[in-house]
Amino acid sequence: MKTCLIVDDSKVIRKVARHILETLNFTVDEAEDGQAALARCDEQMPDVVLLDWNMPVMSGMEFLRTLRQGGHSRQPKVVFCTTENDMAHIRAAIEAGADEYVMKPFDRDTLESKLQIVGVA
Repeated sequence: MKTCLIVDDSKVIRKVARHILETLNFTVDEAEDGQAALARCDEQMPDVVLLDWNMPVMSGMEFLRTLRQGGHSRQPKVVFCTTENDMAHIRAAIEAGADEYVMKPFDRDTLESKLQIVGVA
């Protein structure tokens, strides 16, 4: 079974994403910010990370850069999940190592298609 780490400071978004992912047969873990997410990745690297952009403590971009530079032998697929929809944000995310990008609010079909694109659905 594939594992997913949902990183978002919104409890509501985490709950919605968890429900969708569990219907897609993922084992789900959650973190409320980038720092907590890095700790989870150190414990057990997920197959995919659903990552919010704007969070307290450590932003999605800071998390992504740290993760990609961390020297982990196994890197998860990273799907940015955010309200930031301009090309500059999308380009920055891809350049920092994101694999895909999904806009909030998202539904099951949208999320499933993004997970298929990165090869984990």
